[in-house]
Amino acid sequence: MSKELEAFIEYITVIKALSPRTIEAYEHDLSDIEKYSGKALTELDSNIIFRILGSISNKRTLNRKLSAFNSFLDFCHRHRFDSLSSKIALSKVPKNLPKYLTFETIQSGLMLINRSEWIGLRDYALILFLYATGVRVSECLMVEEQDIEGEWLRIRHGKGEKERYVPIAQEALKALRSYQDASPYHSPLLWLNYRGERLSRISAFKIVQKYLNVSPHALRHSYATALILGGADLRVVQELLGHASLLTTQIYTHVQKQNLQETVHTFHPMARE
Repeated sequence: MSKELEAFIEYITVIKALSPRTIEAYEHDLSDIEKYSGKALTELDSNIIFRILGSISNKRTLNRKLSAFNSFLDFCHRHRFDSLSSKIALSKVPKNLPKYLTFETIQSGLMLINRSEWIGLRDYALILFLYATGVRVSECLMVEEQDIEGEWLRIRHGKGEKERYVPIAQEALKALRSYQDASPYHSPLLWLNYRGERLSRISAFKIVQKYLNVSPHALRHSYATALILGGADLRVVQELLGHASLLTTQIYTHVQKQNLQETVHTFHPMARE
């Protein structure tokens, strides 16, 4: 790893305080480019970069690597490591509406859970918790008992280490308490595996996949979609989701427009046949 790349990784870790997963992804992507080319990133021109990345067909993967490279270029330019300040344009990715589930579909999946034992109560509570709060699965698994403040959840380990509060529905709180009362372990952590240790991301994925056939992230989209369809302001949804930019939340404007169109078609006299 070049000294410039080491300085960049230190910068996004200490100064920018990006999440460990983002730092790991940036380091992996940028190190790969240096290893492939055999040169430091600051020694590469755009032709070499395009040749290295040109074989990547998946646009999302390509955009992730380009985003990492552009962030590195911007860092170098700001700290005068390199005179190159121009950025490489990202590939266009279709903005498809994320997959989401209706509450009725989620309820149908919850009915499949055997709640006669504490593991089943945990699975039931976890799914309800993810849907009721809209938190990222990484945020959910870091929650401790002290973070539940009445009917509010304090998220201390959000993306970019930003703290926020979100309300929790009574039904989700009730399910959480039933799970905790039945658990054989006493831990400051909420979500535990059968050994009493922190539940892993893989285990959380398997739980949601087993009963709903989607990833935990789909419950986050379902939460946001339900709010938008209910008439929630986009900026409020942005705050609840912990999005740094409103642009990220604007993927849900498709839902908003679709709902408005359906409303007009249903109730406006000129739309009736």
